[in-house]
Amino acid sequence: MKKQLNVGMIGYNFMGKAHSNAWRQVGRFFDLPADLTLKTVCGRNPKKTATAAAQLGWAGTCTDWRQVIDDPEIDIVDITTPNNTHAPIALAAAAAGKAVLCEKPLGMSVPECEQMTAAVEKAGVVNMVCHNYRRVPAVALAKRMIERGDLGERIYHYRARYAQEWIMDPNFPLVWRLRADVAGSGTHGDIDAHIIDLGRYLVGEVKEVCGLMETFIKERPVLADTGAELTARAGQQMGAVTVDDAVSWIGRFENGAIANLEATRFAAGRKNQVTFEINGSKGTLAFDLEDMNRLRFYSNADPADARGFRDILVTEAEHPYVGSWWPAGHVIGYEHTFVHTFAEFVTAVVNGKSVHPTFADGLATERILSAIQESAQTRQWVTLC
Repeated sequence: MKKQLNVGMIGYNFMGKAHSNAWRQVGRFFDLPADLTLKTVCGRNPKKTATAAAQLGWAGTCTDWRQVIDDPEIDIVDITTPNNTHAPIALAAAAAGKAVLCEKPLGMSVPECEQMTAAVEKAGVVNMVCHNYRRVPAVALAKRMIERGDLGERIYHYRARYAQEWIMDPNFPLVWRLRADVAGSGTHGDIDAHIIDLGRYLVGEVKEVCGLMETFIKERPVLADTGAELTARAGQQMGAVTVDDAVSWIGRFENGAIANLEATRFAAGRKNQVTFEINGSKGTLAFDLEDMNRLRFYSNADPADARGFRDILVTEAEHPYVGSWWPAGHVIGYEHTFVHTFAEFVTAVVNGKSVHPTFADGLATERILSAIQESAQTRQWVTLC
């Protein structure tokens, strides 16, 4: 008989919608060792929370996240709230013996992430940071190819870029992601964290970094309301932007590979582009989220007169995760990456053993983020401990 797991989710906006869809769909497409009930969604506004519950499929609501923690029937706590609330919720969930899934970045600082990691490890609860891009089938295939040696024994370069445009308008209001007291950092912690995590996943741990950060628009109109981020209305007063708009950095992995990464919210025409290229001694892999079902591969092992980048359409049943979806050639999308993530998380909860990326992974990424920020402030290279 399958185990029954009850889920409580805190937060219901953008990531809450993506998570809710995954919780609803995962058991329909993956053979899970447990049945799931979407028991409670929590938000501060009672009316909006009730509307979200009806839209997203949650059985009940509350307005105080502590009610989710205190509910003995809830087994999994899913945190999709602004960054400054991740730590108190996760610490309380761990103390209550509940499995914890937390959106990235894990916390606001290295000490906070250390505290969160120590708490889940002491409590022995299953934990995960929701870096969903690890479970894009093409990215998981890249990992498989690197591990079996398709790029050779040595990796030379990891180049990655995460580019968006959504705050280029100087009249766009001062939402929480633009305030250091709530977000911790801006583009750096929000999207640079993703490509750092992919670098750690695909290439290895980072040894040293040298970075620069820039805030292009120093002041913005304060919020006129508390609507969804992308549709928030600007007021008349101005407030200071206290986070970065863009970050670029170079570095070196422990295995000697060179890192070159950029993250920006000021790339006109780029809605949500994530790209990387990995060069090894025997070949190259390249990926672009805007064409997420395709992985490009160049191999030095091909005959000299037939070398060139080949396109691998990652839609075969033999490819990671794809066998649970559609016949070959039928592509999947962004939302499926969360389903893949939750399928592995649920299995981990039942087995009592966490799968990557864990809170320890979130801490490792936070240390890199912090080192880059230190480098940008001091204009010096920073070596990670």
